[in-house]
Order: sequence, then C-alpha cells, then structure tokens
Amino acid sequence: MDVSRARTSGLVLALVSACAFGSSGVAAKPLIEAGLEPLHVTWLRATGAALVLLPLAWRHRALVRERPWLLLGFGLLAVAGVQAFYFTALSRIPVGVALLIEYLAPALVLLWVRFVQRRTVTRAAAVGMVLAVGGLSCVVEVWAGLRLDGLGLLLALGAACCQVGYFVLADHGSTAEEGDTAKPPADPMGVIAYGLLFGALALTVVARPWRTDWPVLTGTATVHGTQVHGLGLLVWIVLVATATAYLTGVVAVRRLSPAVAGVVACLEAVVATVLAWVLLEEHLSAVQLAGGVVVLLGAFIAQRSTPKARSGEAVPEARADPAAGSGTAPGTGGAAEDVSAR
Repeated sequence: MDVSRARTSGLVLALVSACAFGSSGVAAKPLIEAGLEPLHVTWLRATGAALVLLPLAWRHRALVRERPWLLLGFGLLAVAGVQAFYFTALSRIPVGVALLIEYLAPALVLLWVRFVQRRTVTRAAAVGMVLAVGGLSCVVEVWAGLRLDGLGLLLALGAACCQVGYFVLADHGSTAEEGDTAKPPADPMGVIAYGLLFGALALTVVARPWRTDWPVLTGTATVHGTQVHGLGLLVWIVLVATATAYLTGVVAVRRLSPAVAGVVACLEAVVATVLAWVLLEEHLSAVQLAGGVVVLLGAFIAQRSTPKARSGEAVPEARADPAAGSGTAPGTGGAAEDVSAR
C-alpha cells in the first residue's frame, strides 16, 4: 500500500474509532436508566470484548510473561478504572459533560510531570492546562453554583485520574527496564486484548455480576422515544464501541502518526455530545458548548506539549475510555498521544 493510500485509510479508521468510542455512553445510558447497574454495564462491556478478542490474546500470550505489569496496569486503569468511573458518572450527569471532564487527563499529566517527576514543562503546556480548566468551568457552569450533580462530577474526574495513571504507566512500559533493548515494544493489539481480559477479571470482583438484573437485557430501553432491545444495545457496546473502536484506533495510529490520530480522537467528545443531544435529549447551553471547545483545545495543546519518554524509552501504541470515554490508551496511540480510554 502506498503512503497516500495508507494515510487515507488511516484517517478513515481514526474517524471510525472516534465515532465508535463516542457512541459508548449513548448506548450505555439507556441500559442504566432501564435499571442496569453502571458497574454491571462496565463488566458486560469488558467481558464481552475480552471474549471477542481472545484469539488476539492467545496470539500474543508471550506478553503475559514479558510485560505482566503493563498488562495489569492497562486492565486496572484504562479498562476497569476509566470505564467504571465513566459509566457510573453517566447515571448522574450528561454524557457530553462526563467525557469532557475526562479530557482533563492531559492537563493532569502535566501536573504529574511538573510536581512528581520534577521535570520542566513548556509555556505552551501551561497554556493548554489553563485553557482546559477554564473551559471546564464553563461546561459545569461554576458561576451558577455547580448545577450538575457533584458526585457525578467527581466520578468523571475519577475517570480522568485513571487515564492519567495509564499515561504514566505507558511512559515506562515499552521496554522492561530503562536502557533494556533486548525486548521489543509490546504489541498494542496484545496489550488491548489482555487489558480487557485483566480488566474484566478485576471488575468481576468489584461488580459481582451474578447480581445483574438480567431481565433488563431481555427487555427494552428507551432511546429518543423509541423502544430498543436491551441486548441489541449491549451488542453495540461490545462489538462496535469497544472491540471495533480499539482495533481501528490502533491500526489508524500505525498508518498515520500518534499526533494526527490523537487529533482525530478528539472528535470522540464531539460525537458523544451530538449523539447525546439527538438521541438522549441532553441539551447543553451555548456557554457549555463553547467551554467544551476550549477544553478540547486545551487538551490538544497539553498533549502536544507533554514531555516525551526519556532517552531509551518509547511509548507503546495502544488505545486506552473512556469512558469512556478516552481517551486514549484508550484508546492510546503512543499512549500519551491520545486521550480516550473508552
């Protein structure tokens, strides 16, 4: 495949990935409103996708021996943590708001770099962080005394913090030890497959899926006044919003560059907000929409300005949700290059 065709197909795949990830919240929220616990939706999503990707896990089974901590971290943070916080937040606040809060992750990464790793950050990075926080204040309308549910906002922030944890892990995860060139970078397909598998196992302990209200899946949920079969929504979440979203995202990063794929991934928040507006009637005000644009701009600047791994370290190309949404493990092309982990 020539370079031009590869870039075109990569761009198409990146758009497909962003749209697929962006649809997860819109498909999950009707199930939650119909009576399914958010943690049970999260468990069903991770477990279903893990089963679909079992052939990939078997193909890359050597990763369990070579990169156990990377796989465990991806499973606990980018899969279980991000998705559990994101879906639980959806039960209390609008889809678009929850996902935009998660897009604070790049700004929070800069705080980690500056105050924990004690590495300098650029002026552009500081500007990106300020823009992201300022835009978020418009999204949540702080001047009105936070009209949105406070616990829902904290849960969405928890998703962002889990995403930060994955970014930090990914910064150290492409080789076993600093300076170790004996082992090649972990294949992102394998990282995704085992991350979903480990995440599903962790969620089994927390969610206790044997208590799932199964009749919700055999019944219907309301989407824009239309009754949709619950099992159909779950199939969409598993096959499209998870398996397809992760795989197309990884292939897109390989055919484009992490930087370009990361920019396209920002469309996830736009897609999620528009779909929630049309299908769930979650209308955002003009100020909130403007704030959302500023959040994404700040996240983009912060991502581009985050110091890369130190010499001898590379960053694995694996997408971390979000939640959900990112988000960009992950979703994450060159893990810190993409913010979504749903």
